[in-house]
Amino acid sequence: MTVSRRLFMAAAVTTAVAASSNSLALATPAATRTTAEEPHFRIPISTEDSPEDLVAKASQVRPTKRQIAWQSLEKTAFLHFGVNTFTGLEWGTGDEDPNVFQPTGLDTDQWARALRDGGFKLAILTVKHHDGFVLYPSRYTKHSVASSSWRGGQGDVLRSFAGSMRKYGIKVGVYISPADENQYLDGVYANGSERSARTIPTLVEGDDRAGADIRTFTLDATDYGAHMLNQLYEVLTEYGPVDEVWFDGAQGRIPPEKVETYDWDSWYAVIRALAPGATMAVRGPDVRWVGNEGGLAREDEWSVVPVKDSGNGSVDYALRYDAPDQGSRDALAQSRAVAQYLQWWPAECDVSIRPGWFYHADQQPKSVDQLADIWFRSVGRNSVLLLNIPPDKDGLLPVADVARLKEFRERIDRELPEDLAAGARVRDDREGTRTVDLGTEREVDRIRLAEDIRHGQQVEQFVVEARVGGAWTEVTRAGTVGASRVLVLPAPVKAREWRLRITQRRSAPHIARFGLYRSRV
Repeated sequence: MTVSRRLFMAAAVTTAVAASSNSLALATPAATRTTAEEPHFRIPISTEDSPEDLVAKASQVRPTKRQIAWQSLEKTAFLHFGVNTFTGLEWGTGDEDPNVFQPTGLDTDQWARALRDGGFKLAILTVKHHDGFVLYPSRYTKHSVASSSWRGGQGDVLRSFAGSMRKYGIKVGVYISPADENQYLDGVYANGSERSARTIPTLVEGDDRAGADIRTFTLDATDYGAHMLNQLYEVLTEYGPVDEVWFDGAQGRIPPEKVETYDWDSWYAVIRALAPGATMAVRGPDVRWVGNEGGLAREDEWSVVPVKDSGNGSVDYALRYDAPDQGSRDALAQSRAVAQYLQWWPAECDVSIRPGWFYHADQQPKSVDQLADIWFRSVGRNSVLLLNIPPDKDGLLPVADVARLKEFRERIDRELPEDLAAGARVRDDREGTRTVDLGTEREVDRIRLAEDIRHGQQVEQFVVEARVGGAWTEVTRAGTVGASRVLVLPAPVKAREWRLRITQRRSAPHIARFGLYRSRV
């Protein structure tokens, strides 16, 4: 996952579908529908809306249950693994000899233990990267583990990965690249085929599912879109339950006139039907890309952002994906000319623990200080951190990386140890003001806030004060809160009483956390 690849990135919104007992057909375009479960997930706007109207509508946008669950994860893992691990490339060519894939010491339990000890709650495996090599024996390509002599052609990294993650209490995510260099070489990807109704799964010669009573779908897709649908069907019916499906918007390294228009609407429909609890990111309806690969959120990161239609059931940012402001009052007003909806679309911050996304023997992991800084500037800014830890050629997470993950977790535990406000006397004096009495003077140098996002994201500005020498004294101030906001004070402040004042809001704020900490770093 490189910057050049991510320049193709945009993000997308779900489609609604109509389903019968064992078949599904694509229904009304996504832009015009929401479901009963998601009544305020996306709200239409128009150029007739005043700036005040836009703020009022933004205050009414609410996350879905799956989005709330996703934001509570805080820290998730990415595992880039495939033929690139053995060729030294970051973006493969699609014509690799599958036999190059030889992780003779593969131990996915070791991955899971390291992630568990590092405090990760979900892990995403690159089931297929841009080269098209698949980490399970797919019926729809020979460019897979089944064509390698590794484990006699019987290897299945995805099955091992999914089993190990669940064994150690970690949720399972899959990344299936929309780009596919191998399918381009085979004349399927970007071949100019028209979208037409396709039956999914498309049974192949000798298919072991023939004659079985399986669920089928009739969906519009190109030749390559159908290929992706068939692989999604395999993964979601044979390796589930899957908790996250991760896409980017990369195009293959192909001539500019041979662009593949992705069948997002059909892909989303299959995922929603087969894995209804799965989050779709970051070219998906549930989660957006933060706009950089450094793992850093904006100082004020909004989960409610303006979006516009981009075709085939997807939407795109109304402002630039890397705009410094995605959701403030100014940003909402600035987007009026092009935005069509306000959407709950929280940010994910992706970054690799090493310089590359795939393993390279000459690279080393980031320091604990670097990782802690990234955590405060991602999780501490209303985002979820997605940290990549690439397995090596033996099929193991490197010893240095495993140690660093544990040190990272321990560092954050020391940054935010016991919440001094837990069990303290709390008083909500009036709307937007909360006072905490610790019972005795305590030193504080970290403050953690959270809104109850079931009621949306409402806080635009706030001040934290401490009663020092009998007078309320400002300690710090900031803008957004959202699901998580963590502030570091320049020096410890000693006080018994602490106060949070919301100085600007969109609607009534619902504060879920006002935590006070004294770090042990």
